[in-house]
Amino acid sequence: MNILSQLGTYLTDTTHWSGQDGIPMRVLEHLEYTGLALLIAVVIALPIGLLIGHTNKGATWVIALGNASRSLPTLGLLTPTVLLAGLGLVPVLVALVILAVPPILTSTYAGIRNVEPSITDAARGVGMKELQGLLQAELPSSAPLIISGIRSATLQMVATATVAAYVAPGGLGRLLVDGLASLDYAQMLSGAVLVAALALAVDGVLALVQRLVVSDGLTGRASRAGTASDTTETSPDGLPSPASERTALS
Repeated sequence: MNILSQLGTYLTDTTHWSGQDGIPMRVLEHLEYTGLALLIAVVIALPIGLLIGHTNKGATWVIALGNASRSLPTLGLLTPTVLLAGLGLVPVLVALVILAVPPILTSTYAGIRNVEPSITDAARGVGMKELQGLLQAELPSSAPLIISGIRSATLQMVATATVAAYVAPGGLGRLLVDGLASLDYAQMLSGAVLVAALALAVDGVLALVQRLVVSDGLTGRASRAGTASDTTETSPDGLPSPASERTALS
Protein backbone atom coordinates (compact mmCIF):
# COMPACT_ATOMS: atom_id res chain seq x y z
CA MET A 1 0.00 0.00 0.00
CA ASN A 2 1.57 3.31 -1.05
CA ILE A 3 1.72 6.34 1.20
CA LEU A 4 -1.13 8.18 -0.54
CA SER A 5 -3.55 5.31 -0.02
CA GLN A 6 -2.41 5.11 3.60
CA LEU A 7 -3.12 8.82 3.91
CA GLY A 8 -6.63 8.35 2.56
CA THR A 9 -7.23 5.43 4.91
CA TYR A 10 -6.07 7.43 7.92
CA LEU A 11 -8.17 10.50 7.11
CA THR A 12 -11.32 8.49 6.38
CA ASP A 13 -11.06 6.40 9.55
CA THR A 14 -13.88 7.65 11.81
CA THR A 15 -11.96 6.75 14.95
CA HIS A 16 -9.50 9.54 14.16
CA TRP A 17 -12.30 12.13 14.13
CA SER A 18 -13.74 11.54 17.59
CA GLY A 19 -12.62 11.74 21.20
CA GLN A 20 -10.18 14.01 23.02
CA ASP A 21 -7.36 12.96 20.69
CA GLY A 22 -9.43 13.27 17.51
CA ILE A 23 -8.59 15.55 14.62
CA PRO A 24 -11.33 18.16 15.37
CA MET A 25 -10.00 18.60 18.91
CA ARG A 26 -6.44 18.92 17.61
CA VAL A 27 -7.57 21.59 15.13
CA LEU A 28 -9.30 23.56 17.90
CA GLU A 29 -6.17 23.36 20.07
CA HIS A 30 -4.07 24.52 17.13
CA LEU A 31 -6.39 27.47 16.53
CA GLU A 32 -6.32 28.29 20.24
CA TYR A 33 -2.52 28.56 20.26
CA THR A 34 -2.51 30.62 17.07
CA GLY A 35 -5.39 32.91 18.01
CA LEU A 36 -4.10 33.70 21.49
CA ALA A 37 -0.58 34.38 20.24
CA LEU A 38 -1.93 36.56 17.41
CA LEU A 39 -4.02 38.62 19.84
CA ILE A 40 -1.01 39.23 22.10
CA ALA A 41 1.21 40.10 19.12
CA VAL A 42 -1.33 42.59 17.73
CA VAL A 43 -1.73 44.27 21.13
CA ILE A 44 2.05 44.67 21.34
CA ALA A 45 3.01 45.46 17.75
CA LEU A 46 0.11 47.57 16.44
CA PRO A 47 0.42 50.54 18.85
CA ILE A 48 4.21 50.59 18.55
CA GLY A 49 4.01 50.46 14.76
CA LEU A 50 1.46 53.26 14.68
CA LEU A 51 3.61 55.43 16.92
CA ILE A 52 6.85 54.83 15.03
CA GLY A 53 5.15 55.25 11.66
CA HIS A 54 3.53 58.52 12.70
CA THR A 55 6.64 60.04 14.29
CA ASN A 56 9.26 58.23 12.17
CA LYS A 57 11.34 57.75 15.32
CA GLY A 58 12.96 54.36 15.77
CA ALA A 59 12.39 53.33 12.14
CA THR A 60 15.91 51.90 11.88
CA TRP A 61 15.20 49.51 14.74
CA VAL A 62 11.95 48.39 13.17
CA ILE A 63 13.64 47.53 9.88
CA ALA A 64 16.47 45.73 11.68
CA LEU A 65 13.99 43.77 13.80
CA GLY A 66 12.01 42.75 10.73
CA ASN A 67 15.13 41.51 8.95
CA ALA A 68 16.46 39.68 12.02
CA SER A 69 13.16 37.89 12.66
CA ARG A 70 13.51 35.93 9.41
CA SER A 71 16.50 34.04 10.84
CA LEU A 72 15.04 33.16 14.24
CA PRO A 73 14.80 29.37 14.78
CA THR A 74 11.57 28.29 16.45
CA LEU A 75 13.11 25.47 18.45
CA GLY A 76 15.87 27.86 19.46
CA LEU A 77 13.22 30.13 20.96
CA LEU A 78 11.38 27.28 22.64
CA THR A 79 14.41 25.88 24.44
CA PRO A 80 15.24 28.87 26.68
CA THR A 81 11.56 29.59 27.40
CA VAL A 82 11.00 25.97 28.44
CA LEU A 83 14.02 26.18 30.74
CA LEU A 84 12.62 29.37 32.29
CA ALA A 85 8.87 28.67 32.34
CA GLY A 86 8.70 24.88 32.14
CA LEU A 87 6.51 22.75 29.90
CA GLY A 88 3.06 23.88 28.88
CA LEU A 89 1.37 26.68 26.95
CA VAL A 90 3.54 29.58 28.14
CA PRO A 91 6.74 28.76 26.20
CA VAL A 92 4.66 28.09 23.07
CA LEU A 93 2.97 31.47 23.31
CA VAL A 94 6.26 33.25 23.97
CA ALA A 95 7.88 31.71 20.89
CA LEU A 96 4.88 32.38 18.65
CA VAL A 97 4.52 35.98 19.83
CA ILE A 98 8.21 36.67 19.24
CA LEU A 99 7.82 35.38 15.67
CA ALA A 100 4.56 37.25 15.03
CA VAL A 101 5.45 40.71 16.33
CA PRO A 102 8.05 41.71 13.66
CA PRO A 103 5.85 41.27 10.53
CA ILE A 104 2.92 43.06 12.17
CA LEU A 105 5.20 45.83 13.44
CA THR A 106 6.96 46.39 10.12
CA SER A 107 3.76 46.31 8.07
CA THR A 108 2.07 48.79 10.42
CA TYR A 109 5.06 51.11 10.22
CA ALA A 110 5.21 50.83 6.42
CA GLY A 111 1.46 51.37 6.10
CA ILE A 112 1.50 54.58 8.12
CA ARG A 113 4.60 55.93 6.36
CA ASN A 114 3.01 55.30 2.95
CA VAL A 115 -0.11 57.35 3.72
CA GLU A 116 -0.40 60.26 1.31
CA PRO A 117 0.72 63.53 2.95
CA SER A 118 -2.42 65.19 1.61
CA ILE A 119 -4.52 62.89 3.84
CA THR A 120 -2.59 63.93 6.93
CA ASP A 121 -2.78 67.59 5.93
CA ALA A 122 -6.53 67.31 5.35
CA ALA A 123 -6.99 65.78 8.81
CA ARG A 124 -5.10 68.66 10.38
CA GLY A 125 -7.02 71.13 8.22
CA VAL A 126 -10.39 70.04 9.62
CA GLY A 127 -9.12 70.47 13.18
CA MET A 128 -8.14 66.91 14.11
CA LYS A 129 -5.50 66.51 16.76
CA GLU A 130 -2.52 64.23 16.16
CA LEU A 131 -4.11 61.17 17.78
CA GLN A 132 -7.41 61.76 16.01
CA GLY A 133 -5.69 62.13 12.66
CA LEU A 134 -3.69 58.97 13.26
CA LEU A 135 -6.70 56.84 14.21
CA GLN A 136 -9.34 58.34 11.92
CA ALA A 137 -7.33 59.19 8.80
CA GLU A 138 -3.95 57.45 8.67
CA LEU A 139 -5.01 54.10 10.18
CA PRO A 140 -7.90 53.46 7.74
CA SER A 141 -5.70 54.47 4.81
CA SER A 142 -2.96 52.05 5.88
CA ALA A 143 -5.34 49.16 6.57
CA PRO A 144 -4.38 47.09 3.47
CA LEU A 145 -0.71 46.89 4.48
CA ILE A 146 -1.47 46.33 8.15
CA ILE A 147 -3.88 43.49 7.46
CA SER A 148 -1.39 41.95 5.02
CA GLY A 149 1.16 41.88 7.83
CA ILE A 150 -1.35 40.24 10.16
CA ARG A 151 -2.15 37.64 7.51
CA SER A 152 1.54 36.91 7.03
CA ALA A 153 2.09 36.55 10.78
CA THR A 154 -0.96 34.31 11.12
CA LEU A 155 0.19 31.93 8.39
CA GLN A 156 3.62 31.75 9.97
CA MET A 157 2.09 30.94 13.35
CA VAL A 158 -0.27 28.28 11.98
CA ALA A 159 2.72 26.51 10.46
CA THR A 160 5.01 27.06 13.45
CA ALA A 161 2.46 26.05 16.10
CA THR A 162 3.14 22.42 15.18
CA VAL A 163 6.27 22.58 17.37
CA ALA A 164 3.98 23.13 20.36
CA ALA A 165 3.58 19.36 20.50
CA TYR A 166 7.15 19.09 21.82
CA VAL A 167 6.30 21.03 25.00
CA ALA A 168 2.47 21.12 25.16
CA PRO A 169 -0.04 18.26 24.87
CA GLY A 170 -2.09 19.53 21.95
CA GLY A 171 -2.37 20.88 18.43
CA LEU A 172 -1.94 19.25 15.06
CA GLY A 173 1.74 18.87 15.83
CA ARG A 174 0.79 15.86 17.97
CA LEU A 175 0.06 13.95 14.77
CA LEU A 176 3.58 14.65 13.58
CA VAL A 177 5.32 13.93 16.89
CA ASP A 178 3.30 10.82 17.73
CA GLY A 179 3.58 9.56 14.16
CA LEU A 180 7.35 9.99 14.24
CA ALA A 181 7.59 8.17 17.57
CA SER A 182 5.60 5.20 16.25
CA LEU A 183 6.96 5.39 12.67
CA ASP A 184 3.40 5.92 11.46
CA TYR A 185 4.12 7.86 8.26
CA ALA A 186 0.45 8.07 7.31
CA GLN A 187 -0.25 9.89 10.57
CA MET A 188 2.69 12.22 10.00
CA LEU A 189 1.59 13.03 6.45
CA SER A 190 -1.97 13.55 7.64
CA GLY A 191 -0.73 16.08 10.17
CA ALA A 192 1.20 17.95 7.50
CA VAL A 193 -1.77 17.97 5.11
CA LEU A 194 -4.13 19.19 7.84
CA VAL A 195 -1.78 22.01 8.85
CA ALA A 196 -1.52 23.14 5.22
CA ALA A 197 -5.30 22.96 4.78
CA LEU A 198 -5.84 24.89 8.00
CA ALA A 199 -3.40 27.59 6.90
CA LEU A 200 -5.23 28.00 3.58
CA ALA A 201 -8.61 28.13 5.34
CA VAL A 202 -7.45 30.74 7.86
CA ASP A 203 -5.88 32.85 5.12
CA GLY A 204 -9.14 32.66 3.15
CA VAL A 205 -11.09 33.93 6.17
CA LEU A 206 -8.61 36.77 6.70
CA ALA A 207 -8.79 37.67 3.01
CA LEU A 208 -12.57 37.95 3.34
CA VAL A 209 -12.17 40.12 6.45
CA GLN A 210 -9.73 42.33 4.58
CA ARG A 211 -12.20 42.72 1.73
CA LEU A 212 -14.96 43.72 4.16
CA VAL A 213 -12.84 46.06 6.28
CA VAL A 214 -10.76 47.88 3.68
CA SER A 215 -12.50 50.69 1.83
CA ASP A 216 -13.30 50.10 -1.84
CA GLY A 217 -11.56 53.37 -2.64
CA LEU A 218 -8.24 51.98 -1.35
CA THR A 219 -8.46 48.73 -3.30
CA GLY A 220 -9.64 50.22 -6.59
CA ARG A 221 -12.89 48.24 -6.61
CA ALA A 222 -14.95 51.42 -6.54
CA SER A 223 -13.24 52.86 -9.63
CA ARG A 224 -13.55 49.58 -11.51
CA ALA A 225 -17.23 49.36 -10.63
CA GLY A 226 -17.76 52.94 -11.79
CA THR A 227 -15.99 52.25 -15.07
CA ALA A 228 -18.06 49.15 -15.65
CA SER A 229 -21.32 51.02 -15.01
CA ASP A 230 -20.29 53.83 -17.35
CA THR A 231 -19.57 51.42 -20.17
CA THR A 232 -22.93 49.69 -19.83
CA GLU A 233 -25.16 52.78 -19.91
CA THR A 234 -27.91 52.63 -22.52
CA SER A 235 -30.34 55.11 -23.92
CA PRO A 236 -34.12 54.72 -23.41
CA ASP A 237 -34.48 52.98 -26.77
CA GLY A 238 -32.03 50.27 -25.71
CA LEU A 239 -29.08 51.56 -27.78
CA PRO A 240 -25.75 52.50 -26.21
CA SER A 241 -25.78 56.01 -24.84
CA PRO A 242 -23.34 58.65 -26.12
CA ALA A 243 -21.50 58.45 -22.80
CA SER A 244 -20.90 54.72 -23.14
CA GLU A 245 -19.82 55.16 -26.77
CA ARG A 246 -17.29 57.79 -25.74
CA THR A 247 -15.98 55.51 -22.99
CA ALA A 248 -15.65 52.59 -25.40
CA LEU A 249 -13.85 54.73 -27.98
CA SER A 250 -11.45 56.09 -25.41
